Amino acid sequence: MKYNYEYEIKYQEVDGQKKLRLFNLENYLLEVAGTVADDLGFGIAALHPMGLTWILTHLSVIMYELPTHCEKVRFETWIESNVHMLSTRNFRIYSGERLIGICKSVWAVLDLKKREIVNCFDLSIFQDSVDGEFLKIERVRMTPVSAPTGITPHKVVYSDIDYNGHCNSCRYLQAMTDAYLPDYYGKTLRLDINYQKEAMFGELLETHFQVLPDGGVQYQQKNEGGQTCCTARISFPDKAE
Repeated sequence: MKYNYEYEIKYQEVDGQKKLRLFNLENYLLEVAGTVADDLGFGIAALHPMGLTWILTHLSVIMYELPTHCEKVRFETWIESNVHMLSTRNFRIYSGERLIGICKSVWAVLDLKKREIVNCFDLSIFQDSVDGEFLKIERVRMTPVSAPTGITPHKVVYSDIDYNGHCNSCRYLQAMTDAYLPDYYGKTLRLDINYQKEAMFGELLETHFQVLPDGGVQYQQKNEGGQTCCTARISFPDKAE
């Protein structure tokens, strides 16, 4: 089963080039995923009373073009699989009938008390929700940033925290792109993010970034203990990918 949601891009969501900011794009993807989960009966409204919640573990997005202010964007989404404690949800992104992007996201269910990932896909609420269509986006292997071009600090503050009690997924990306943003206008853009460890209120993160030979950038966010919380990469593939 496919689900479609349309939104009009707001002026506060675009940048100085009048293009949708990457972290606002991610926010739309999370909003759509959450809305579908709620409609199917296994969203936050159903999981929170059980002491559970959804967390994003991986995101790969390829955008052939970025929408602009007042543009109406349709997100088509479906669940590819619920296996091995992970749920894979795919997206096609349209402006009118024009395909402007694709996305593969991977989710897990977190026990809010233990702060551990759990397998609950045997619950009846998950039955008959899988569409099964595979979306081909090869996963990119990201290595640690060994020779950073720069390092930028970011303290996790009130506005970063979401209802799960940790730093919101989009805020990592916002801090990274605030630290360094390559010139991606007019290019096919690929964004990959791995979420590895929760960042909590008051923690000091360091964004290590390394500019790549193709003009892209790789990021690694570390906490004060040197543990990696998030890694990401912006690159420029051919549209045929």
